Amino acid sequence: MDQKVTRRGGGRTTITDVARHAGVSPMTVSRVINGEKNVSQDTRDRVNAAVQELGYAPNLAARSLASAQSLRIGLLYSNPSAAYLSEFLLGSLEQCSASSIQLIVEKCDADSGEETAVQRLIATGVDGVILPPPLCDSHLIVERLEAAGIPTVVVATGDPPRSASAIRIDDFLAAQTMTRHLIDLGHSRIGFVRGHPNQTASAQRYSGYEAAMQAAGLSIDPDLVVQGFFTYHSGLEAADRLMALEVPPTAIFASNDDMAAAAIAVAHRIGLDVPSDLTVCGFDDTALATTVWPPMTTIRQPVAAMSREAVVLLSTAIRRKAAGKSPKTVCEMIDFTLVRRQSDAHPPTKPGRRRKAAHPGVTANA
Repeated sequence: MDQKVTRRGGGRTTITDVARHAGVSPMTVSRVINGEKNVSQDTRDRVNAAVQELGYAPNLAARSLASAQSLRIGLLYSNPSAAYLSEFLLGSLEQCSASSIQLIVEKCDADSGEETAVQRLIATGVDGVILPPPLCDSHLIVERLEAAGIPTVVVATGDPPRSASAIRIDDFLAAQTMTRHLIDLGHSRIGFVRGHPNQTASAQRYSGYEAAMQAAGLSIDPDLVVQGFFTYHSGLEAADRLMALEVPPTAIFASNDDMAAAAIAVAHRIGLDVPSDLTVCGFDDTALATTVWPPMTTIRQPVAAMSREAVVLLSTAIRRKAAGKSPKTVCEMIDFTLVRRQSDAHPPTKPGRRRKAAHPGVTANA
């Protein structure tokens, strides 16, 4: 028997009115409206009929607010590259906005430490957490989140943990592909600037460089491999050290765009043309790759797309947990692209233009 529908002052049909008319709970009406599958077809038909009969129009603003309040995702960050972090945050914010999810952004300060940062984030009551690099490789943070029963997605790690879902590219293959590209151009003395040792992706990228060199029958001069830390300043130091060698490289492959941009700056300062005198390539394809001159050849790691997918993956895990289903972790491998611009070329035929110079105010690592 149909129940009598009562209307609130103002005359607008509410979700409660629809629920009474269909003989179900307001939560069931919400599930039908949102397209959730855990509703029987008979119930779904009754709710849809009630919606049509009463002319109910969902309040989209209220739905967005309710959804945001019920689903809160935390993003914990500590990244030295502003360009990388900017793209990551942009992708996360876009997807959260489209999905009506509230994004809680917390910084992990070096002074306070990881323990304090993760406990602070847990205390906010988030339903799930996204960890971009370098925190994607923090065993402490991942373990604390696992102990708290909070679904987690790590992004851009070279070694995904078993307790969290992951989104990454094949860093080994990407670096191998770039190194092969440089070898195909005719380079044999290829300088490599390693990424920060606290990130597993750094080791994967070096291994890719090493494998490509070995496959081409090229020996790796230890002096051509310099430690960097994914910062512009460390890129300056690394490039200074490489270009001060008695026989400098004809190409520099840096493990991220920030360090590659620094190598281009060093080349300009010592009077070298990029790419006629020196080829420089990066990794990530952040906005920095197209704001330097010349525009940089680099590996495109789709940072914004990866962060958007992380939100989707995490929201699925949160809803799975809310439905009482067992946790399920996945590892998604995203495609990378070698983007060729104007910073690479064949090796110079007249290396006589090269000269040594130290960067003012910078001391190269011993």
